[in-house]
Amino acid sequence: MAVLGQLGFMVAFLSAGVAAGSIGLLTERRTELLTTLVFSVALPALIFRSTYNRPLREIISPALLVGFWAVIALTVVLGWVVHRRLESAGRRSVSVVQSYHSNMGFLGLPLVAETMGSDATAVASVILGIGAVTHVPVTVFLLVRINGSDASLLGECKELVTNPVLVALAAGIAASVLSLPVPEPFIAVLGPPAELALPVALLCIGATLDTDLPLSDLQKTVSVVGLKVLWMPALAWLVYSTLSVDATVLGAAVVMFGAPTAVSTYVYTTELGGDAAFASLNVFTSTVVSIGTLSVLVWLFG
Repeated sequence: MAVLGQLGFMVAFLSAGVAAGSIGLLTERRTELLTTLVFSVALPALIFRSTYNRPLREIISPALLVGFWAVIALTVVLGWVVHRRLESAGRRSVSVVQSYHSNMGFLGLPLVAETMGSDATAVASVILGIGAVTHVPVTVFLLVRINGSDASLLGECKELVTNPVLVALAAGIAASVLSLPVPEPFIAVLGPPAELALPVALLCIGATLDTDLPLSDLQKTVSVVGLKVLWMPALAWLVYSTLSVDATVLGAAVVMFGAPTAVSTYVYTTELGGDAAFASLNVFTSTVVSIGTLSVLVWLFG
């Protein structure tokens, strides 16, 4: 029943976002404002609260890092093999990138926080941080390389220095390692925005989805969606099981890798020469399908 309740919760807020976007209640400007609040306030609050008082060895380990990069590398390779025969470079680049680049921030981490407890949330926060410093350079490199774009990889990566997610993760780890006293009122203040991360993120995702898509186009996205929401969590389970991590790390990793394609991949695509319409289609389809697949993963590992 808990899983069905979570599924209903996700469907309700995602649908509300779609409806609010379609009737003009969530305009592009308002959606951007909410997105900024989630990215700059809610997610950092959630990450700091989850990490500031936990021993580093409980949330970061060589197995966690090795497993993450193994899953990403194997999925990139498989995505390239599966989509290598696509004639259009723009569509080929998007297919490869959107097969592995997960929406860990707006959907993965908040979902783990809502369903899997504080220990799993701390691990998921670290996974999100690793993802931020991995996804961006790999995605930019592949889009530039395949599309022949002249964008600067270094320029894109410089923005990571001020990424609120990474800043909050670094602050939380520093407070833990250095045993810095954090006032309880401050932690209490972070509570409400942290708890709003998932519902507000779902509203934002729903408002940005392009639902005006011909049914025939959905067939073109099967391979990308299959790799993203089926292959990646299955591979994460296999890799982390092989590395003999504990149940908390295993569950958090599987759910985080089961998140749909990140909305940010559409932004990178429009900037770096990929097929923007196809990127939008993949974001929409993987997000809708992931509502069901993530519910199953939470049921299995939550």
